[in-house]
Amino acid sequence: MIRLLVVDDQALVRRGFAMILDQEPDLEVVGEAGNGHEAVERCRAVDPDVVLMDVRMPEMNGIDATAAIVRSSSARVLMLTTFDLDAYVYDAIRAGASGFLLKDVRPDDLAHAVRAVAAGETMLAPAITRRLVEEFCARPAPGRADERLGVLSARELEVLELIGKGLSNAEIASTLFVSPTTVKTHVTRVLSKLDLRDRVQAVVLAYECGLLRPG
Repeated sequence: MIRLLVVDDQALVRRGFAMILDQEPDLEVVGEAGNGHEAVERCRAVDPDVVLMDVRMPEMNGIDATAAIVRSSSARVLMLTTFDLDAYVYDAIRAGASGFLLKDVRPDDLAHAVRAVAAGETMLAPAITRRLVEEFCARPAPGRADERLGVLSARELEVLELIGKGLSNAEIASTLFVSPTTVKTHVTRVLSKLDLRDRVQAVVLAYECGLLRPG
């Protein structure tokens, strides 16, 4: 079972998401919270696998709550908002969020996103990802790319580039003509060597370091 904490300052919205997710046989909502402070406290109390986090909330917003939760637990955070604004996406990823979706997401897609994030995958809507890297990933200073990526082997660098392009493990395996198991090993090593939490941060780093360019 994947244990969930649902966080939203609107009680009806919070209850709606909880009811949708509780209907899934492999998902269990173990707590709810109405603001960021409550989210941090409830996370300590119920130890969820995934936190479904609203962005705009009173007392403590979802970005700050995400940063606090990521620092103090192993829970992964999936951000949900009605606002399709790039700044929120970038700040959420910087805070350690593993995914970002709009609240108009379909119930089936929401459940899929929760499972993907729980499994360590990235969950960003393609349009959001495109604007994120175009608007907020600054080009590196001269020499910065070699310094940050120098710990990777040539094959690991290839894998990071393909992660940055949004390819799944299966697609990377097909591109490089290796097995999915081999790709999984490479991905694990890339994240470990670069001290990255998940694939979302790997995508951002690939653009920040100049390995990929917007467009």
